[in-house]
Amino acid sequence: MSSLRIVRLANFVAPASGGLRTALGELGKGYKAAGHQPVLIVAGDRASDRETEQGRVITLPGPLLPGTGGYRVLTDKRGVARLLEELAPDRLEVSDRTTLRWTGKWARRARVPAVMVSHETADGVLRTWGLPEGAARRAADALNVRTAHTYARVVCTTEFAEREFVRIGARNVVRAPLGVDLVQRHPALRDPGLRARHARVDEVLLVMCSRLSVEKRPGTALDALEALVRRGRRAVLVVAGDGPLRPRLEQRARERALPVTFLGHVADRASLGGLQASADVCLAPGPAETFGLAALEAMACGTPVVASASSALSEVIGSAGAVAADHGGAFADAVDMLLDRPVEERREAARTRAECFGWDTAVAAFLDAHDAVASVQPFAPGGVT
Repeated sequence: MSSLRIVRLANFVAPASGGLRTALGELGKGYKAAGHQPVLIVAGDRASDRETEQGRVITLPGPLLPGTGGYRVLTDKRGVARLLEELAPDRLEVSDRTTLRWTGKWARRARVPAVMVSHETADGVLRTWGLPEGAARRAADALNVRTAHTYARVVCTTEFAEREFVRIGARNVVRAPLGVDLVQRHPALRDPGLRARHARVDEVLLVMCSRLSVEKRPGTALDALEALVRRGRRAVLVVAGDGPLRPRLEQRARERALPVTFLGHVADRASLGGLQASADVCLAPGPAETFGLAALEAMACGTPVVASASSALSEVIGSAGAVAADHGGAFADAVDMLLDRPVEERREAARTRAECFGWDTAVAAFLDAHDAVASVQPFAPGGVT
């Protein structure tokens, strides 16, 4: 098969970091290395068009979404449609199941095979925003029926993510896992000096790398820390990430005298990797996660993860970590259980599990979903722009 122009659209991409941003970058690099022409269209504060190591990246002006801490969205449907016509894609890949769902109809009219990537469960997100379970399920089913009908294929990264489409009888769902950079994330990043800046020798260092927004449930990490401290466990928590809930979380930590350090957004990936590798346990409380790239990065650094049992992370972390119900006591129990294992044993298990999720495997699976093949070199993962 000749080189394909794979045009990708995404909304709700964090301006500087985040799982979706990482996935888009690594997949773009992989498509390019495989001999295809990836083009990514995202929203930003101004228009731009540049060539990067992940292919061509086109930014269109898009308004800020209030209360999200920086998310922008593509709202000019006519402008996006004109751009799609100019680009004349061979394949379309969409990473937004709500505001960009209209592109599926455009692709049908243009006879372009289109794929929708499910980066979160619809009912899970609706529940985290306060919708009752029954109402969330009904709304999700209605949304998913339209999505499955509109797109040629729906890509799900885990069996967990696939369930809501199986529930409605969709037959065009394919599985394609995401990955982790096993070169840039590794146990050798563990830094005793860095660890000492955050925790004493007799303290447990907990880390959470997450966007501080309602769907991520970051408050559960503070609940877990509080439960551990009440039990007499000497523990501290370092939070890497920013978002609209940060002021509220900082106030709560002050009021309850909890040993929490909020680093905000950590731009330097090496520094973030060092923090992940130097922690004793990583917390991933988001209940709607369908993969969990930050948790997988921590495992690649040799750090075990405690994740929400409501998320897909039980599939990802396997027996190398632990899952817990969505409250602080359960997370604290899981932390205690992991700490009962010998240090080297739990670190080796985390790294070994992460090695099952290389980006080369992910790229091959996504290209297969596009009925595309690699025509050049195998993908070698690395940093992204």
